[in-house]
This record gives sequence, C-alpha cells and structure tokens, in this order.
Amino acid sequence: MNKSFISGAYEIMFYCIVNPSARSGNGKNIYNIFEEKCKTLGKPYKVVFTKGPGHAMSVVKKLTEKKIGEDSSEPINIVVMGGDGTLNEVISGIQDFDRVRLGVVPLGSGNDFVRDLDFPKNPEDLIDRILKEEVVRKLDIGNVHYDHMTKTFSRLHDERIASDRRFDVSAGIGFDAAVCEEALSSNTKNFLNRLGLGKLTYGSIAIRQILHADQPSCDIETDDNQHIHIDHLIFAAAMIHHYEGGGFKFAPDADLQDGYFDLIAGGDMSTFRIFKALPLAFFGKHYGQKGIHHIRAKEIKIRTALPLWVHTDGEVLLKSDAITLTCLQQKLSLLS
Repeated sequence: MNKSFISGAYEIMFYCIVNPSARSGNGKNIYNIFEEKCKTLGKPYKVVFTKGPGHAMSVVKKLTEKKIGEDSSEPINIVVMGGDGTLNEVISGIQDFDRVRLGVVPLGSGNDFVRDLDFPKNPEDLIDRILKEEVVRKLDIGNVHYDHMTKTFSRLHDERIASDRRFDVSAGIGFDAAVCEEALSSNTKNFLNRLGLGKLTYGSIAIRQILHADQPSCDIETDDNQHIHIDHLIFAAAMIHHYEGGGFKFAPDADLQDGYFDLIAGGDMSTFRIFKALPLAFFGKHYGQKGIHHIRAKEIKIRTALPLWVHTDGEVLLKSDAITLTCLQQKLSLLS
C-alpha cells in the first residue's frame, strides 16, 4: 500500500530514491534533512539507497506497476536525490505516469535537468516545497527506440537490452554521447569530482573527442517531412531542456511543455570551426554558425553510416546506426 493512517487521515507515502555517492557522498546528509522534516510533519516515508547501475530503475518499476487489488487512482510520491543519471533511471522505470508525482533534489555534477527550472538553491527549501505535495508543473519526456542495436559495443554485460529508453533532458548520437561514454568508462569524472572540479569533466573529454571521433554520413527525417543530410556528422541531439553536457546551452529556445524536441545537429565542419562553435554553444549562441542545424519536431528518425554511441540524459548503453525519438507531451508531474 502507498498510504498510511496518521492522525485520523490517510497520508500518501513518500518513496525516496537516494544515490548515496552523489555530491561526493553528501547524498545521505541531504536525505537526513528530508527524513527529519517527514518526521516533524508526520509524513510517512520509505527510503532506498541505490547500490549501482540499474538499481533505481528496478525499484521504481516494481513500485509503480499495477498490483492486483490496488487502487489504480491513488498517487505515488517519489523523491529522487541524485544526479541526472539517477533521475533517468527513475523516469525509465515508471510504469504509470498518471499516478506518479515526482520530486527532484539535484545532487549531481551536471544537474542539467534543473538548470532551466526555478528550483530553490537551498536543498532544505526545495524539500519543503516537495513535501507540500502540490504538482507545480508537467514536463515533456522523450523516448528513444533503437531500431538497430549493436550489442558488440554495449556497455552492459546483460544481453537483454531493452529496445526503448526514456529521457527527460536530451538524447543524442555521436560526439556528445561519446563524451558521456568516456566520462562513464574512465576515471576522469570521479577524479575531478574528488577535487571539486566535476564540471570540468565533459569539457576536458570533449577536446579529445573532437580530434579523434568518427564522423560518418547521416540522414535525419521528421514526422512532418523535414530532412537533413550531413556528410560528416559530429553529433545530433534531441533536446527537451535547454542544457546538456554539464551546462552547454544547446537548445536556448526549448519549451519544456510543448511536445516538441529542439533537434540540434552539427556536421561538415573543420576542426577550427568546431572549436569556434563549442564555446558559443555553452552560452547558447551557436545558432546560425555554418554546419549547425536546428529543427523542431515531435518525432525524429536518425540514420548513420556507422554505429555511434547513443546517450539518454548522459547515460550510454550501446552504439546504434538507426534510432527513432518520440516526444511525449507533459508526461511528468513534478512536485518541485
């Protein structure tokens, strides 16, 4: 059951998903604030500390799947304390979005999900807002379908890879995904996090990727018959929020609720032009640069001549040469 009888009335349970290693191990300290406030307010709660990749998704899937005899109209409160990767797992695990009300306390090094939201900077103030149990906004989420999966290049040992993955910030193929893959598979991110320089992770890796990444040909098609052909693709990213990659403002005009992606694609650019565009992208000033394409669409198909890494909110599972991205309008109900 998701509710508890307190003071003569039923209270909806808060399920808290905590990445204890987030913010250099400070995740547990932030959770302690949440726990004390729940006790003070008489809010019932349960906590799960994640144990590794896939754990948050598994927990949320079991929590939100319909059970025999359960009231299917009863809300489920989930509070996520972690980075964009933990949040992505939670989004990907939700089985019934109509019931879930989500609170987010950002504790990652990138935190691109919250950069364009008016969240309080103080975690204690944010927790206070979440515990009011008021849905303050509904946001779009995306789904990526791997039309072709190259398991030879999978980061997972389990061969049962799902053909779909959701995302709440962005999904991309090529350069930005390769940067995320290197950040996840190398010690660079953890090393810089320990030094308090986690935000430098993606920038330092990006320079190496620009110089060495494959740039195959690419065709991009949308549900409303827009088409882009690129001979030498650098990257293509379907954006819901404004930022990805730890603060790069790739989609400065994105609307988080309109049911459309802002697709940003770059290609057929010299190394000099790439290095010129990259800092402009950090400030959202890259539109209009030669080789940069921007279109808006509800559904997007991307085909590449070679398999490239694909990311969803910075999480990289595999390479593919054919993906379909679909925007699901106002699917996510936020308590913050």
